[in-house]
This record gives sequence, structure tokens and C-alpha cells, in this order.
Amino acid sequence: MKSFYSRSASILCTALLLSGCGTKVTRVSSDSTIDLSGKWNDTDSRLVAEEMLKDCLSEPWLQDYVAQKKTPTVVVGDIRNMSHEHISTETFINDIERALVNSGKVDFVANKAERDELRGEVADQAANASVETRQAAGEESGADLMLLGSINSTVDQEGGKSVVFYQINLELVNLTTHRKLWIGDKKIKKFIEKSSSSL
Repeated sequence: MKSFYSRSASILCTALLLSGCGTKVTRVSSDSTIDLSGKWNDTDSRLVAEEMLKDCLSEPWLQDYVAQKKTPTVVVGDIRNMSHEHISTETFINDIERALVNSGKVDFVANKAERDELRGEVADQAANASVETRQAAGEESGADLMLLGSINSTVDQEGGKSVVFYQINLELVNLTTHRKLWIGDKKIKKFIEKSSSSL
């Protein structure tokens, strides 16, 4: 009988220990700021894109187009990750594209990878869709301007403390003349301190 109680207590303790190791998930707002590791994250991407594009669209180059009663057409080119981290530049590019489109101040065209996919669809339609519904090739809207950039970083570390510095550079270039109409940068500095228990 004693051994039965002993076994039951052991099983109960094991169950309690296992239940204490479970995963807890809490849903939070998608635009909330949560820094766990101190690395570049979705909040950095969104805020940098919004702030830099706001600055870009407030500069004199846009007023020149407005004075000519023209709406510039923009395409996002290569955004290079030159930082020490693996950063999804695709997420950052999406944030930039959203900020451009939502501004209502410029027209926006698909980037190179997207155009290749679209051209494949148009070619497929030419072979398979009815004449009334197929889209014609050679009717794309060309871009006037291209947005290019890079994400750079430096790290200063000592013991469990580190300072991570990010610099994001963007340039708006006229595709005809290759003149740079706008150059912007955004700097982010993060101080990260790890507790001795996590070292």
C-alpha cells in the first residue's frame, strides 16, 4: 500500500513538473514593440521605413514634379543587408512599398522579381487565354525613379553588455539621368545587457 502511494506521489510530481515546462503564448498587437534579443526586428523595419519615406516625400524633388503636374513613378531596387545579422530585407522592402503606396504622392510599379512573374503570366495568357481577356505584352508602366539602399551595423561588446548601432541608407535616383534626388539615413542604437544567469 505504501509503495502504491509512493508511486502515485511520484507520478503526480512528474506531471506537475512537465506541466510547468509548457509553452505559454499570448497574442499581442502586431504594431507593439517587443525587444527580446536586441536584434533588428519588425518594429525597426516598420518605423524606419515610415520615417525615412516621410522625409523623402517632403523634399523639394517631389515639388518639382507637382509643379509640372506630373506624378512620379517609383520602383524599389536592391536594399542590401551589410549588417552583422541575418535581416529579411524583403520585409523591409514591403514596409517601404507600403509607405510609398499609402502616401498617395507617387505612382508605384512592381520590382524586378515581381515583373518577371507578371511577364510569365502575360506570356501564358497569350498562349491560353481568349483574345477578349488576355493582357497585351509591352504595355508596362516604366519607372521614373528607383529607390536603392543598404542596412549597415557595428557592434561594441564587453562581457554581458553590448551596443549595437544600425545605419540605414536610402537613395532616390532618376533612372534617365542617374541624378540622386534624395539621400536619407536613419540611425538606431541599442544597449543590450544580459543578466549573469543567461551568460
